[in-house]
Amino acid sequence: MDQLQQLFPQAGPAPFPGAYLAHDLRQATRQAGQPFVYANFVVSLDGRIAIPAADGSGLTVPKQIANERDWRLYQELAAQADIIISSGRYLRDWAAGRAQEILQVDDPRFADLRAWRQNQGLKPQPDIAIISGSLRFPIPDVLTAGGRKVVVFTSAQPDPHRVREIEDQAGQVFVAGEERVEGGPLVQQMAALGYGTVYSAAGPRIAHLLLAAGVLDRLYLTHASRLLGGDPFAPIVEGPLFPQAIDLKLNTLYLDPAGLAGLGQLFVSYDRV
Repeated sequence: MDQLQQLFPQAGPAPFPGAYLAHDLRQATRQAGQPFVYANFVVSLDGRIAIPAADGSGLTVPKQIANERDWRLYQELAAQADIIISSGRYLRDWAAGRAQEILQVDDPRFADLRAWRQNQGLKPQPDIAIISGSLRFPIPDVLTAGGRKVVVFTSAQPDPHRVREIEDQAGQVFVAGEERVEGGPLVQQMAALGYGTVYSAAGPRIAHLLLAAGVLDRLYLTHASRLLGGDPFAPIVEGPLFPQAIDLKLNTLYLDPAGLAGLGQLFVSYDRV
């Protein structure tokens, strides 16, 4: 087994793989008695999480900082989820062949995570939550295979015809805000549906709505040791200035000396105060 160097809260070795499974997020949910919401980003040293895609299809995770070791820990976070938050764009990208499964339990590299979910009494795949104001997205059949549910959250007064189409095909549609989806009603409805661990695999706008509502409990960041530059600038949070700064407290810090072909990277997690 490989190892990371844990720097906080105490110094010493940490397992790799397995460092984030050891965080036992499902236990955190049981202790809190309410959904535990967490998000994850890989970020360059100059604060970028995305750059323009070469084909002009929008922004994409930079290949210069994406790496197998970060991807492994991303999978460990996804494996602990009851439901994963994504967006209508994710489904549109899937339909266009630009997206893939978030939790890749059918990949032999992650067979242990499939076994871990089975041992926990969980379905192979978490359910998926789609946040969309327009409801303009396809729902690939593969997303509803194996008993997985697609739960859609939208703003007030959605098109009733489109709502019926989605519910006939995939599951349920809930209003979680007036002009736009809001984090508070979103998480309250997830609690009512019985979801405990909620993983946001979506982008910086959804991170903003969760943070603005005070419902994001933990933020995971991988700091890759590379500078990228370029425009536009895509940070981990995108939206209006918060009325008050959101305080986060360091939870864990690991050094990965082997990351990025020996350049190294930091795996960091922060808890909302």
